[in-house]
Amino acid sequence: MRSDGDSWDIKTSVGATALFVAAARGLAARQPDPLAVDPFAEVFCRAAGEQWSALFEPGADTSDHPLVSTAFGRNFQEFQAARTRFFDTYLTRAVGAGVRQVVILAAGLDSRAYRLPFPAGTVVYELDRAPVLEFKREVLAEHGAELTAQRCEVAVDLRDDWAKALQQNGFDAANPTAWLIEGLLLYLPADAQDRIFETVDALSASGSQVAIEQMDTIPADVYSQMTKPSAEAPGRNQWATLLYNEPKSEASEWFSQHHWAANRTELADYLAELGVAVDPDAGQIRPTAASFVDAIKR
Repeated sequence: MRSDGDSWDIKTSVGATALFVAAARGLAARQPDPLAVDPFAEVFCRAAGEQWSALFEPGADTSDHPLVSTAFGRNFQEFQAARTRFFDTYLTRAVGAGVRQVVILAAGLDSRAYRLPFPAGTVVYELDRAPVLEFKREVLAEHGAELTAQRCEVAVDLRDDWAKALQQNGFDAANPTAWLIEGLLLYLPADAQDRIFETVDALSASGSQVAIEQMDTIPADVYSQMTKPSAEAPGRNQWATLLYNEPKSEASEWFSQHHWAANRTELADYLAELGVAVDPDAGQIRPTAASFVDAIKR
């Protein structure tokens, strides 16, 4: 379970969720006509070794891994591919509109600074704990990956004064920014989420944009069932114990009230738009619980 001041590296606690998500992206990219392809997701998993690399090794027995052995895992692959596509499109659109400053909160194993076609002069600030950023940098350097933008690591815990750390690394609040808040809010208590929103708003010049992934509060009885020990889905249950499952501000409403033009896209609707059919019996987390929000500051 989470606690105040807890810590992690890439293979433990919240850090390990980045590997779980990268594995889902990597597996989804192997499907026919994938929704999105992150060529570095598999690279990270191979570097992490153990259960992560086994998922991509021919002949390896991964029949008990929740990403491939359960309906939850198969749906999760589709969800991650759709999420990647949505936020890739958002960032491509933002820089196409002239934004040259990108900030990714809780960047984890995000590889967009290496794979999106950013215009010259784009700076991508990646905020996360130092061990996570170091793992990514070292793995991609060894792989020979080339940057498509100027990448600036900001090693900071988002529970600390990350705004100060960001500005000390060259961020200019006078210029429009494209913010990305993906796969983060689930792991924050309600008050911490609001502080993130308030800081983003305070650091955003007119014309700044933000894109957010959010999930509705899970009903108490469902969440209790999710967090029970289970031999069938240990990865999923471990993930559930890391969440702060409590009522939080709805992002599109919060940003609309703070002079941003905001839109909410339901994940289920987005999947349907992409022609993706999901298994309705894929465990307790369903696409109807998740949504994406994008907004522009007036």
